[in-house]
Amino acid sequence: MKVSPSLLPILRSRTQGELLALVLLHPEREYSITELAADVGVTPTAVLREVERLTRGGILTDRRVGRSRLVKARTDTPLYRPLSDLMSVSFGPVPLLSEALAQLEGVQRAYIYGSWAARYGGEPGPPPADVDVLVVGDPDADALFDLAEEVSRRLRREVNVHRVSVEAWEARTDDPFLTGVRERPLVPLHLDREA
Repeated sequence: MKVSPSLLPILRSRTQGELLALVLLHPEREYSITELAADVGVTPTAVLREVERLTRGGILTDRRVGRSRLVKARTDTPLYRPLSDLMSVSFGPVPLLSEALAQLEGVQRAYIYGSWAARYGGEPGPPPADVDVLVVGDPDADALFDLAEEVSRRLRREVNVHRVSVEAWEARTDDPFLTGVRERPLVPLHLDREA
């Protein structure tokens, strides 16, 4: 089980935060236990325990299709909107930015860095005021700006995007910006375009 999160210390674990953010921020989608485990990066057993708790608490709903158990957000309760908002501003950057950047041509890799990444990694401190994103590749600058604006609205905090070429990211450099980014916590974004 991942440690208690600095991003939202009222949660039991980072796993719980990641799971809630993924499901609540995509209320139209059903996830299998296996998909959730892969997306959150824990075992299916750990996801199943969280799903059991959250289903009993009326936050999620589930159904069986053959041997699969499909999980979805319950949007018909008074808890949905405030909990969804809370997940958006705390754990929302990973699923929302991953989803948005996976659809943008020219993005090879992407990372969250800065204070949000530090809190995600467990470093104590105040809630981050913004989310800093490093995009590696050559996506269209205007499309990248529009994407950052849209995700900013959903997260209710500014998203700052910095773009670097693959060559610049992979090269040894004395560039103070890249050196600083590499020395601090980085949270990779999942750009699996098959999802």
